[in-house]
Amino acid sequence: MDKKAILRLRVTAQKLKPTLHIGKEGLSEKVLEELTRQLKNTKVVKVRVLGSYEGDRKEIGTSIARKTSSVLVDVRGSTIVLAKDQTGQI
Repeated sequence: MDKKAILRLRVTAQKLKPTLHIGKEGLSEKVLEELTRQLKNTKVVKVRVLGSYEGDRKEIGTSIARKTSSVLVDVRGSTIVLAKDQTGQI
C-alpha cells in the first residue's frame, strides 16, 4: 500500500471510535475472528489496547496485521488502526 493510501486511511480513522478492545488476555481466537469479520465488513478498524495488556503495542499491531492479512495503518498510544488489504484477501 502506498503512502498516499495510508495517509487517507489515517484521516478516515480519526473519525472512528474503537470497535474492538484487547485486554490482559491479549490475542485470543475469538478476538481474531471478530477482527477478521469487521475487516470484511468495513475498510478500516480501530482497536483499543487496554492498560491491563502488558505487551508492546507496536508488536501486537504487527502480529494482528499478519494474522488477519490486513495492513497496519497506525499505532498511536493505545490505539491501533488496521485496514483491509488492498487485494481484499482476508
